Amino acid sequence: MLRIAAGCCLAAVIAFVASQAVAQQPPGPERIADGVSAAGESLSGLTVTEAAARLDGVLADRVERSSVTVRAANLTRTLTSSQARVRFDALRTAERALAAGRSALGSPVEVPLAVQFSKRRVERFAGGVDRRLRVAPRDAQLQMSVRRVRVTHSRRGRDIDGRRLAREIGAALEDPRRARELTPALLRPKPRVTANEVRRSASTVLTIDQRTFTLRLFKHLKVVKRYKVAVGQRAYPTPRGRFSIVSKQVNPVWSVPNSPWAGELAGTTVTGGSAANPLKARWMGIVGGVGIHGTSQSGSIGTRASHGCIRMHVPDVIALFKRVPIGTPVLIA
Repeated sequence: MLRIAAGCCLAAVIAFVASQAVAQQPPGPERIADGVSAAGESLSGLTVTEAAARLDGVLADRVERSSVTVRAANLTRTLTSSQARVRFDALRTAERALAAGRSALGSPVEVPLAVQFSKRRVERFAGGVDRRLRVAPRDAQLQMSVRRVRVTHSRRGRDIDGRRLAREIGAALEDPRRARELTPALLRPKPRVTANEVRRSASTVLTIDQRTFTLRLFKHLKVVKRYKVAVGQRAYPTPRGRFSIVSKQVNPVWSVPNSPWAGELAGTTVTGGSAANPLKARWMGIVGGVGIHGTSQSGSIGTRASHGCIRMHVPDVIALFKRVPIGTPVLIA
């Protein structure tokens, strides 16, 4: 009986010692909670080291040796991962998965990959695509010659959102599940000036052909009247170029230029309607003291006779005055 009791005690002691040894063994490495994945790869139940090895084997090549292609209009451009300096950190991603599993409380969670790339290079690439695609909108314009006036049509431009494209490229570089071929939306910026706006602003146009001493009045882009005029002498030429009517006066005052050709009147002012005033009946100012006015010297019409202004027969200038608003485009050639 004593031997049996001693044996039982010894067995109990051995069992106690074994249980204490098990209790004192250090716990194994922490494992990622169930339901945690990265880029679609399940990492549930893996240690950080195991998860990093799986991610490196499955995703490293897909992330670091891929490319993103942009197609829009007639342009195709490709940015490789090496050009963008893409680097995938599998260990950091695994550590993210472990931390996410702790706070998920059993809920499924998708962990973003730890991917680095050169934002400057991506933005430069997207900017280059933007520049190649960009076409500025074309405004409608008034085109004038002494014999013809016409309006060119406006045209919408073409553009993309370069910043948005850079963000989309970055997202594709960070996640291999995303589409690797991007088609940015084409924007169609409007012109600032349409053909209808030009037609309205140029419903009246004047052209002056110094070679033939002809003033043409255009209404709605068509010639409705021609007048013979006098223009500046060779010593005092009428300016050439594109101008507009900036002022209008009835029986205008003449501010005499302080010039030797004006004689004793130089620098003075002659009242409107005065016999000494060469500006008869009407005045339509153009530029720098030059304008269209009536003249009492009817014989000068059709010659180079003035000191830069455009002279007209008095009945003609009165008739023209009524039909020409301020702002009317004027071409002198």
